[in-house]
Amino acid sequence: MSNGMRYGVIITGGPVAEQVELARSAEEAGWDGVFTWDGIHVGDDVEVHDPWALMTAFAMRTERVRLGAILTPLSRRRPWKVAREAATLDLLSEGRLIMPVGLGAIDDSGFGAVGEPTDRRIRAERLDEALAILEGLWSGEPFGFEGRHYRFPPMRFRPTPRQRPRIPIWVVGAWPSERSMSRTLRYDGIMPHVLANADRADGSDDEVTPASVATIRDWIAVRRSLAGFDIVVEGATPGDHAAAADVVRAWADAGATWWIEADWSSWEVAPARARILAGPPRV
Repeated sequence: MSNGMRYGVIITGGPVAEQVELARSAEEAGWDGVFTWDGIHVGDDVEVHDPWALMTAFAMRTERVRLGAILTPLSRRRPWKVAREAATLDLLSEGRLIMPVGLGAIDDSGFGAVGEPTDRRIRAERLDEALAILEGLWSGEPFGFEGRHYRFPPMRFRPTPRQRPRIPIWVVGAWPSERSMSRTLRYDGIMPHVLANADRADGSDDEVTPASVATIRDWIAVRRSLAGFDIVVEGATPGDHAAAADVVRAWADAGATWWIEADWSSWEVAPARARILAGPPRV
């Protein structure tokens, strides 16, 4: 199942101008996607940049790679504003935007510290409503919405995104939650997350493994076509191509279609540049 695997990299930190140059370097080194992340405040010593401004700069310095922010927590973003930002960037990048979305990590002070809801149920409700609004506004037809959290009269958003019928949406799917997994079936890809066993004392979640990805893939295949549907996993690999490919091969064989290189242990440019220039771990 390794044929068709694509490879992206998350640029986690560094001065903004250097991140933009890393995006260009990633394209030249053969990566298929360049991603940033959506944060507001994750610590006083961490430099955080706006993802939409960064992705716009990435788009202007690249020609081929897919772009996105892993991930956008829609519950703290106004969906009509996201719809406009995403459509504009999709046009600017000539149809290269991907929208990875989820509930988000509430250890970011941009949630509870500023009054955004942190309750998981409320964030899930807002996510569902926001996704429906994105689709409706991107249609280019008059669209209004009446939900528990959002409501507005019909309005028409023009221009529409370049990609049709919509910008691809990847959704975090928490296995084995029926509600969370069912949400992913309506969109274009899943970023798997495995919930902990109920009796786990520390409340931590389980690690995503090739075995769990294979189980998730089989569950999805029973319920919808896998054609055009992405299964997205992330991790860190060494710069040595053969060793990196050995890591990724098990994920490809399990059914993953995207490998996202993500080293969250470092916010520095130098190690990121070295890994990017070594190229993707193609199998």
